[in-house]
Amino acid sequence: MTSNDRSIVGLVAIAHAMVHTYELSIPIFVTVWTDALSIPTKELGLMVGVGYALFGLGAIPGGILSDRIGSRGLIAVCLAGMGGSFALLSISSSPWALTASMAAWGIAASVYHPAGLSLISKGVTQRGRALALHGMAGNAGIAFGPLATALLLAWIGDWQWVAFILAVPAALATAYALTSSFDEHAAETPEETAEDSSEHVVKRLGKTSRQLFATAFAGVFAIVMLSGLYYRGVLTFLPDMLGEVITFQLPLGLESEHYVYAGILMIGMLGQFVGGKLTDRYPTEISMLAALTTLSLIALAFLPVVQLGTVAVLAGSAVLGFFLFLVQPLYQATVAEYTPARARGLSYGFTYLGVFGIGAIGAPLAGWLLDVSSAMTLFVVLSGVALAAASISGWLLLRSRRADVAASP
Repeated sequence: MTSNDRSIVGLVAIAHAMVHTYELSIPIFVTVWTDALSIPTKELGLMVGVGYALFGLGAIPGGILSDRIGSRGLIAVCLAGMGGSFALLSISSSPWALTASMAAWGIAASVYHPAGLSLISKGVTQRGRALALHGMAGNAGIAFGPLATALLLAWIGDWQWVAFILAVPAALATAYALTSSFDEHAAETPEETAEDSSEHVVKRLGKTSRQLFATAFAGVFAIVMLSGLYYRGVLTFLPDMLGEVITFQLPLGLESEHYVYAGILMIGMLGQFVGGKLTDRYPTEISMLAALTTLSLIALAFLPVVQLGTVAVLAGSAVLGFFLFLVQPLYQATVAEYTPARARGLSYGFTYLGVFGIGAIGAPLAGWLLDVSSAMTLFVVLSGVALAAASISGWLLLRSRRADVAASP
């Protein structure tokens, strides 16, 4: 890699890790807010859902802004906004203040993925290696960010101080984003620069969007959206639900459910790796059909299994984490297969909109079901969500097979 490549990868790696650190530390805070602030789960789901929805809804505007003003400034704004939102969270003590903090985080975080991926594609000559390192950094944030949050809560005790401490790295990263030296257009050719001008992108947005949804991409988008509902519906209150079934105690007053939750996310890293391998070996429609059907069955079996004891809690949680993250590279690869190269960036913008934006409905849905019914009801509903996504995968598979038959001599 060139020095320019290394500078860019350093910035996007830090930013990507921090986005997912904040995203997945929120469910750990939820367990504390339930008791400390006496907020019903349905209200907590709505509060958190606002932030998660904005996280996804801002992906497409973030992509347009990245083309218009450049990625470096947008990433700096993202980091500063995430740090500021957690600083605001540290002085929040009411539902309205918590909701405002979550909304501020969602708006700030939403611009990262289009800006970061755009920066890699335009500024890094070794894109494949950069994308791999970028993904590894995100996985590190997913796995170790919540673990760090749990440790801080155990050692400090006061969730507001923990939120403030988590804001500090974002301030340091913002300073790095503003002072680091690199050319964010180093990997572009003059032709690419002309073709990808912001005016050209905005002009084509509506037309290309209509063309995308007139194809089988509409089915892929539905799978992505349902996967997001399942993902957010499971994770938002999972530490709280685990706390009701875990019977073993950890030393030093550590909350067992926080560490099982962090372990689920770590196992998810293995799931992502295996999912990536599957995309190279098998048609993605087959892999998605199998994985989503398995997630449907896991949702039905999870609570009965984890109530059987410590070994069952750990085994059931590991299986859930593995398959929950296994599907991510599968649908990402499917998006590439069902979209033309010229619309690939926009199609991934819609992907993040589906997963994080529309999928954010899973948080208030989970909170409402837990409040008016039970955890088992929630998992039954999520089983149906995964089964619906599996059904669409089956339709895509049949469609692909028919196309192969029609194309054969």
